[in-house]
Amino acid sequence: MLPLLVVLFLISYGLLALLVVEQDRTISAQRSLIHQVMGDSLELTTLKSKIAQQHPGAHAKAPLSQVSPQEKGSGKSRKLIPMKPPVDAVDAPDVRRTPVSI
Repeated sequence: MLPLLVVLFLISYGLLALLVVEQDRTISAQRSLIHQVMGDSLELTTLKSKIAQQHPGAHAKAPLSQVSPQEKGSGKSRKLIPMKPPVDAVDAPDVRRTPVSI
């Protein structure tokens, strides 16, 4: 019985070593991909800043309150309802935790 356990022990350690090697390869590949993406992101940021310097007013955003031409003539305008802030847990006490004394 002991030789069989030794063989299984060696096989399990071999598989474990193989797993560690494969994980190391995966981590290295992910690291290189992250470095490439960061380089691409840096390059894109520099290009965007160069474009912004060349055309200073080109990327101005339109106001959100503009109504499209199709909605202007319809007569049915939507009212914007202000959103309510969320209710804090402190404002609504939990009834289950209220002490009851007799």
